[in-house]
Amino acid sequence: MRVLAQGHLSKMATSINAVPKARVAYQLQMGGQSVDMNALVGRTIRLQHLGEIKCSHCGRKTKKSYSQGYCYPCMQKLPQCDLCIMSPERCHYDQGTCRDASWGEGYCMQPHVIYLANSSALKVGITRVNQMPTRWLDQGASQAVPIMQVATRKLSGQVETVLKNYVADKTNWRALLKGEAMELDLLAECERLKAEAAEPLQGLLSGVDKACYTWLQHTPTSMQYPVQQYPTKIVSHNLDKESVLEDQLLGIKGQYLIFANRVINIRKYSSYLVQLCA
Repeated sequence: MRVLAQGHLSKMATSINAVPKARVAYQLQMGGQSVDMNALVGRTIRLQHLGEIKCSHCGRKTKKSYSQGYCYPCMQKLPQCDLCIMSPERCHYDQGTCRDASWGEGYCMQPHVIYLANSSALKVGITRVNQMPTRWLDQGASQAVPIMQVATRKLSGQVETVLKNYVADKTNWRALLKGEAMELDLLAECERLKAEAAEPLQGLLSGVDKACYTWLQHTPTSMQYPVQQYPTKIVSHNLDKESVLEDQLLGIKGQYLIFANRVINIRKYSSYLVQLCA
């Protein structure tokens, strides 16, 4: 085997081509280096943690990575690590208590979309307008469609909170990695959801300026992932317990590398110093 790259991990970069069933391409990001992972599917590769973790924000060495790549002090003070990132309906920018108001303006006070996706099954989610389709690819969605656009992250979280009473808002990662989800009519699901949630949605939006939200009509996007074979049994590899993972790479979906005997979530190991060989 020869060394292909070495550096501190970031989540894999993704892209799709513009065909009806878009093919997903992956680039592994390691300290400024980028590796075409699609080209490695079918080959035996070795991923080795070299024992160092550096905060992706301040560069400080840390024994543990928090919030996908930060040291503990940064996790405690950075706005991107605040609780409202995971629960956007709890955004407190308008209360003047944002950890960094300028960051909040550039991230939270921006147009967001509420979308339906088919990953392990039907789910609802939110993302910034400029993060489509990246968000869908990171979640391993096989189909997705934006259904509503709103003015802020908080409002998107409030709409999602209403809708998740009628549809899941989480992906079953084990089911995601066991095969392709059954194809759904996302536009029909959108109309069903709007009808079922009409009363609570009306209650939420009645006090919102109509210029702050709009229902969308888009053609769903379908994604095709580079997977040769799905595992029948899901065993997750932990680089903290076993620093070396050497196996045949059978596919990539979401932020997961799927091997013959293990799967690994690359995003979980953001900021880990890793060497990749093939």
